[in-house]
This record gives sequence, C-alpha cells and structure tokens, in this order.
Amino acid sequence: MNDTSTYQPPKVWEWRAPSGGKFANINRPIAGATHEKSLPVGSHRFQLYSMATPNGVKVTHMLEELLDRGDAAEYDAWTINIFEGEQFTSGFVDINPNSKIPALVDKGGSPPTRVFESGSILVYLAEQFDSAFLPPSGAARTETLNWLFWQMGSAPFLGGGFGHFYAYAPTKIEYAINRFTMEVKRQLDVLNQRLANSRYLAGEKFTIADIATWPWYGWLVMGRLYNAEAFLDVDTYPHVKRWADEIQARPAAQRGMIVNRVWGDAASQMRERHSSTDFAGKRVGVFEKI
Repeated sequence: MNDTSTYQPPKVWEWRAPSGGKFANINRPIAGATHEKSLPVGSHRFQLYSMATPNGVKVTHMLEELLDRGDAAEYDAWTINIFEGEQFTSGFVDINPNSKIPALVDKGGSPPTRVFESGSILVYLAEQFDSAFLPPSGAARTETLNWLFWQMGSAPFLGGGFGHFYAYAPTKIEYAINRFTMEVKRQLDVLNQRLANSRYLAGEKFTIADIATWPWYGWLVMGRLYNAEAFLDVDTYPHVKRWADEIQARPAAQRGMIVNRVWGDAASQMRERHSSTDFAGKRVGVFEKI
C-alpha cells in the first residue's frame, strides 16, 4: 500500500463543493426534486421511466420476457437521463422519492400503482402474471428470493464501490480499489461455485434472480462494465461466463438491453419504446460500453 493522506474528517461534515468524478454534477446530500417537470404518459398499462444501466435493464429484460411468453405486458419506456439530472424532476420524484432509476407505474388500477427499486419491480411484475419467473410458493420461491436479495445487497459493492474507485473516481486510491476488488472477486467466486452445480441461480429454471444478476455480474465477465475484465481475471470464473453467455442468447435479453439506451451508435439506441415494432432496424443484442 502506498497511499498517504493528511485528511482528517471534521467533527461535522459539510457539503462544500462537488467532489469530482464522472457523476459529481448530480451528487448531492439531500433528497427531493430540483425542478418542476411532469413525466410523459403513454397508452399502455405499464409506464417505465428508466435508463439502460444494469438496474434499468433488469426491468426492460423482464418486460420483454413476459411479452415473449404471451403475457399482456406491453409497456411504454421513457428515458430518464441520470447523467443530466432528470431523476430529480418533480414528476419522477413523485413515483420514486429516492430519485433512482428504474421506476414503474401500473395504470391498471385506480389509483395507479407506483413501484420503485428494481428488485421490487421484478417481484411485482412476476406476481401480476401468474408468478412468471418466480415460483409461487415453497422452497423454490425462497431460493429465488435468496439470490434476488443477494444481488440487491451485493451490487452496491460492485457499482458504487469497485466501479466508482476503479473507473470513475478523479484519483486512484490503492486502498479503496484493493478493498472493493477483493469483495467483487469474492462475490464472483460465490456465483461461480453456485453455477458450477446449477444451471441458473435458483436451480434449473430461469428466474428473476437471473434477470436481476445478469446485467451486473454477467456484463462484468463479458467485458461490458468498467473495462475491468483483465484486471479481475474473469476467465477464472468459467461457470459465471457460461451462465452469462446463455442469458445473452435470450431474445428478450437482447432487446431489453437497448431500451432506454442513450449512448453508442444510433442503431443501438432506443430512447423510447412503445411497441415491438420499434426494434425494427435496431442493432439488437449489441453491447455498448457505458
């Protein structure tokens, strides 16, 4: 370790200025809206407000899987560009007071139902459609929820921890990078050991646990996140790579990963999605690094 610092935390922390880094202009220590702006509303039952980050793709992938099953899960997807602070509009804060994507509105009831947090949205959608990708009861349901909540609890170490300090922080801090690298590699080993003996996370059936985990850990070993595949030596996790490739081959995953994407070439972007015909002419299934 070669990091040295003379910084001493003050008795009471004060927000003085942006701390630097890719997301400095949108980070702040208070909640709530910064400006008034209503959200657009389409004609379908489900209104998704999101962006094609790993958390956002969980939900677009799920919705596309439901449509492939023949469920009445047609949806309008509207981009909330988190790089431009659109998560702080009054309309978005009304449906997610935490100002994080994704957020969903179900217009099927009166009043409409708001659903926020990606794991909650996946469970909600599964329960709307005859326990789709979520066993209705018993040990199989519990195992699915085990892995779903594992992902929800683990991913902040990958994204806000490893990803931030390795890829986005304005200075490279050896201690922080080593700390979070160790944890991410431990998590990859957890997955690798599980997937050595199980086709999917919860067993032999594809579930919302896989939908939730793939855009984080699957993308990581496929070279999608942070350009860190060599640094993390992802070839040492062959079972995670096998699982990631299998999910990537699903048509719903390929479609879901471009919905609400605002980077890359125009043919791999879909800022709004209102119908399956919107995919015509798009480069579906192509990875564009965030």
